[in-house]
Amino acid sequence: MTRIQLTATALARLRPRLDALAHPFEYVVMDETGTLRLEGREVTPEQANSECGLLSNDLFFATFQMAYVDALVRSPALKWVQSCGAGLDHPMFAALARHRSDIRLSTNHTQGGGMAEYVMWGVLSHFHSGAAQVIPGEHRWIRRRAREINGTRWLIIGFGSIGQEVARRAKAFGAHVTGVRRRPQPSLLADAVVAPDEVLAALTNTDVVVLCMPQTKDTVNLVDAEFLAAMKPTSMLINVGRGSAIDDAALLKSLDAGRPAHALLDVFRVEPLPPEHPFWSHPRITVTAHTSAVTTHWDTRLDELILDNITRFLAGQPLRNEVPISEVPTS
Repeated sequence: MTRIQLTATALARLRPRLDALAHPFEYVVMDETGTLRLEGREVTPEQANSECGLLSNDLFFATFQMAYVDALVRSPALKWVQSCGAGLDHPMFAALARHRSDIRLSTNHTQGGGMAEYVMWGVLSHFHSGAAQVIPGEHRWIRRRAREINGTRWLIIGFGSIGQEVARRAKAFGAHVTGVRRRPQPSLLADAVVAPDEVLAALTNTDVVVLCMPQTKDTVNLVDAEFLAAMKPTSMLINVGRGSAIDDAALLKSLDAGRPAHALLDVFRVEPLPPEHPFWSHPRITVTAHTSAVTTHWDTRLDELILDNITRFLAGQPLRNEVPISEVPTS
């Protein structure tokens, strides 16, 4: 018998497929009050004794997320935690790493396809915004010239699974793609892959800059005054990585001065973005609510990964996307 801790939402979605596996499971569920239940009866984390924990999509938006992680930390039998996220900078991971250096941790990179479509939507929307054929309330035929993606140059900073999915789609539109990663190596999805210290030089000839990297000490305030000054006035900045990568004040000042032409922001230093934040009303910024990964197949792809990794865990096989718990930043 294997005990899995998960949210009620995740259990409702996964249970039929988990029950279909040739293995007996018991389900430990935490509700929105932070109460833990094993097969319906209230228990302590020690009594629950979960072996596996799922950090599912809904948990990242739940008020009880830290209580949920605390219950995992206190489970004597805990061996493995599966996350729905790609990064490791959320406080939930720090809490795990501080108290349970003996567990395994695996992440999720299946959201790349949906996030890449979001990026393409943003670029197409901006490039074609001046080509609108209709003025609201006026029946006038107007023709304007739209900008093509074909022939543009893209700089994708953070050329991992998400960045590569963006590159795949941009290349299909005829864009020239340069990927940026700490350990550059050739890729069929990029015309070039460079190291982070080459970013400033590349910016001067780039039309679309896409930030896909996780938060590290090297990425905080990466987009500062110097970075923005190197961008083309006609370029576009897109952030689907972490809000901490952008110096907010520097971006506002640079946009007011004429560069870049537009910024599409899906992630922010403080989320939800405070109502009084100037990003909301700036005419050259598009704000979305950290939804680039929230697509129709978001849960489906994650569920496939969860079920595959559960099968691997039970069979003693290597897990997909496993990362050492020691790589999680704890401060």
